[in-house]
Amino acid sequence: MFGVGVNLVMFMTDVLKQDNAKAANSVSNWTGTAYMFSLIGAFLSDSYWGRYKTCAIFQLIFVAGLVMLSLTTYLFILKPCISPNQGVKCNPPSDFEIGMFYFSIYQIALGNGGYQPAITTFGADQFDEEDQQEALSKVSYFSYFYLAMNLGTLFSNTVLVYIEERGDWVLSFWISTGSAFAALVLFLGGTPWYRQFKPSGNPISRFSQVIVAAAKKWRAQLPSCGTDLYEMDVNKMGSNGGKKILHTPDFRFLDKAAVVTPGDSARLIRATTRNPWYLCPVTQVEEVKCILRLLPIWLSTIIYSVVYTQMAAIFIEQGNAMKTRISRFHVASASMSVFEILSVSASVLLYRLYLVPFYCRIQKGNKKEIPELQRMGVGLLIAVLGMVLAGLVEFWRLSQKKGCDKCDPTSSLSILWQIPQYVLIGISEVFTYVSMLEFFNKETPDGLKSIGSALCMASMAIGNYMSTLLVTLVMKITARGEQVGWIPDSLNKGHLDRFYYLLAALAAVDFVVYVACAKCYKYISLDREDDAEVANGGRELSSIPRDHYLSP
Repeated sequence: MFGVGVNLVMFMTDVLKQDNAKAANSVSNWTGTAYMFSLIGAFLSDSYWGRYKTCAIFQLIFVAGLVMLSLTTYLFILKPCISPNQGVKCNPPSDFEIGMFYFSIYQIALGNGGYQPAITTFGADQFDEEDQQEALSKVSYFSYFYLAMNLGTLFSNTVLVYIEERGDWVLSFWISTGSAFAALVLFLGGTPWYRQFKPSGNPISRFSQVIVAAAKKWRAQLPSCGTDLYEMDVNKMGSNGGKKILHTPDFRFLDKAAVVTPGDSARLIRATTRNPWYLCPVTQVEEVKCILRLLPIWLSTIIYSVVYTQMAAIFIEQGNAMKTRISRFHVASASMSVFEILSVSASVLLYRLYLVPFYCRIQKGNKKEIPELQRMGVGLLIAVLGMVLAGLVEFWRLSQKKGCDKCDPTSSLSILWQIPQYVLIGISEVFTYVSMLEFFNKETPDGLKSIGSALCMASMAIGNYMSTLLVTLVMKITARGEQVGWIPDSLNKGHLDRFYYLLAALAAVDFVVYVACAKCYKYISLDREDDAEVANGGRELSSIPRDHYLSP
């Protein structure tokens, strides 16, 4: 996907002849949709297909989309414009041909989006949490997974970018297709050695059952002690991997779903199975509470995603308006994201090899990791600094712009001045997105692990959509009368620096909101004693009446 998306904004402007604002919005919408499709992949993975099958099916969809994109671009968009007679103008692509192009890139978005949350969680499944060494390795897994994913984009941001800058878009797309096919073959080749888990059922149904059961019992009296609520034997909790989640006092109205009323007792006596729409175990109620507690944290990361998505659009357009020649070498503006990749790679290694050991030495107790919520806050703060720096660079670029708007380049400021803003965004990415992957995976119940990974990607999706909305609103407000707005076709006539400062201000406010949400967050609490008992053959919970142990 990175091979397609890294320079897609230039394809929109150079080939499809879209203006800067529209091209930036097109790329943001496409990227956002790809991340939004992660919710579909996560749902199918956790509910019906399992993670392995979900990975395989969506990778096939991804490869098929790349094949269609390569063929569509060559046959319908670029080939008609290759004329043997000079001076003959080609006809622009028709609406149908452009529609085929968009269909293919959104099929790529579906394949990649559905695959990402499943492969992230599938990789984590390969570590046994009961083994102390493997449990420690699982903590590091997300950092190194993100490192590998970013290193994989290095080829896209260097070789493919320069191929596309030369106009060989079809060759670039076919290279991406070949790489995706090779990745699919490698994935399938490892099938005999994978550790696989069965899907645990529809999480939407389990969520809805708690809401409906609590609503039906809205007049029920809650017991003074959480141990008086209904719970099942841990051996029968298939939806949560056999792990009991301890009762928590918040969201008390949901606890009514676990209250055993006289009507429930009668139904339990008459039936051999429990009706989940009338009575839910505490663990199922706590699953819903876990999701509700995650929502404020998740919502406060969306503005960061708005900042992050600027690298795929606005940063590239800014780079095109700068001096891109260093001696005789031409620096493609899209290739500047290499510095973000190198920044991510260096940050992951420095964090794992030096910062974590140093933190463990200075901390008292048995802490093995800097808390994810603290790391995410650091990432949000660094993103604010990145946007301020990007605004200062743009302000300086405008001060050195040339007299003509059609000059190439339009400013004498070197594109290398963009390096610091890419580096800062890369560092913030490690602290924010890697920590989000770890945090959501840790804080979601076993039956919702892929949903936890998808929440991180859904944040990116909504961030892309909000970026589109923000650019549209900014242009509508600032482009009035003779004013061309902050992000016009010719950036020399606009004020992109003000747009960056606006993003910095929004990110600063978001940071304050995030800190407040993080301080109020309550972590999930599993009954480790029950885990040990289950490992030794299982037991009944003495605090729950024996007649509460029925098949779910």
